[in-house]
Amino acid sequence: MNEEALKNTLVDNFFRYLAIPSQSKEESTKIPSSEGQEKLARLLAEDLQKLGLVDIAINDYGVLQAKFPKNSDYTQALGWVCHLDTVDVGLSDEIHPHVIKNYQGGNITLNREENINLTPDENPEILKYIGDDIIVTDGKSVLGADNKAAIANVMTAISYLNENKNIDHGDIYLAFVPDEEIGLRGSRKINFDDFNVDFAYTIDCCELGELVYETFNAASASIIIEGVSAHPMSAKNILVNPIMIANDFINLLNKSETPEHTEGKEGYIWVTDIESDVLTCKIHLNIRDHSREKYDQKKVFLIHAIDLLQNQNPKAKISIEIEDIYSNILDSVNDANKVAIDKLFKSFTKLGIKPKIIPMRGGTDGSYLSTRGILTPNYFTGAHNFHSNKEFLPINSLYKSLLVTIDLMTND
Repeated sequence: MNEEALKNTLVDNFFRYLAIPSQSKEESTKIPSSEGQEKLARLLAEDLQKLGLVDIAINDYGVLQAKFPKNSDYTQALGWVCHLDTVDVGLSDEIHPHVIKNYQGGNITLNREENINLTPDENPEILKYIGDDIIVTDGKSVLGADNKAAIANVMTAISYLNENKNIDHGDIYLAFVPDEEIGLRGSRKINFDDFNVDFAYTIDCCELGELVYETFNAASASIIIEGVSAHPMSAKNILVNPIMIANDFINLLNKSETPEHTEGKEGYIWVTDIESDVLTCKIHLNIRDHSREKYDQKKVFLIHAIDLLQNQNPKAKISIEIEDIYSNILDSVNDANKVAIDKLFKSFTKLGIKPKIIPMRGGTDGSYLSTRGILTPNYFTGAHNFHSNKEFLPINSLYKSLLVTIDLMTND
């Protein structure tokens, strides 16, 4: 399969998987949270069966796992984890991609009727791709390169190795998981007894060359404030307004440590939503920090803040629950497993890709897998503007990500 044919297969696979709407739904308590993810898993299972994989199974949580058996004496068993869901940011679940051939600069019209344009003024980075073919949407949805570019990447790599049986590779394990976008729910449901890898990779986020092995530590917190109701005519010294206590709590937070005032490795506490009536107020928070020490300090601060408010408002009932979601991949790196990162650097060098190492202000499924003793660094899909209707994916960047995958699979 020559370069042009491989690119065409890659793009065709990407478009085929995009055709299945699979937004995750945060309000759902079911895993997977949407039927589209199950549908996509079934399609992938059929594709994997045709490619000769074994141990293909979809569990009760919509996690699809499979194994591509080794054809050599390679000793390393590698894994890839891709998520089935696309993000729900209030845009259409239907994705209508198209290719801008040989981009020559200037604005790209995504939707003429609604005057939606991708412009160099807003996105100057697009000018780096003059002469490239670029995949965009119709402006009514995200593109979904997060994470269907990864799915297409891995499936195309397996197809390539299946067609070229003379190329040596070790055991390759695949896991396609639901609901990454709503708290890495699916990766927790992997059957790890059937994911017997030395280390693994995710392909999630961002432009050509990005390489991630440092992520946030992340937790969610829920505060419940139960007040005391009374009629205003006789409320003095009786009424306890939970909304006012919530206001006092928010005023205790450091305003400089919020998402809108932080960058790089700076952590934050983010009040994401508040629900209240006259009796009960619920506050939901996200806690993030790259430093484990500072992350733990933020959790302790919140507990002390609740204790303070409880002492100030003895008639109220105030509680907090904090749940760890994922951890910093870097904290799982050691001398024995850092070969997973070393292999990425070697692949980048071989393919002439300049590494762009970033501390991710977020997490990947690898953030959870790494806590399970499976170091899982991340590399680029090639796309820009994730979670936006102006998301775009240069095809040459997508192709180079595929070449990284093939190289990792075929070098012990």
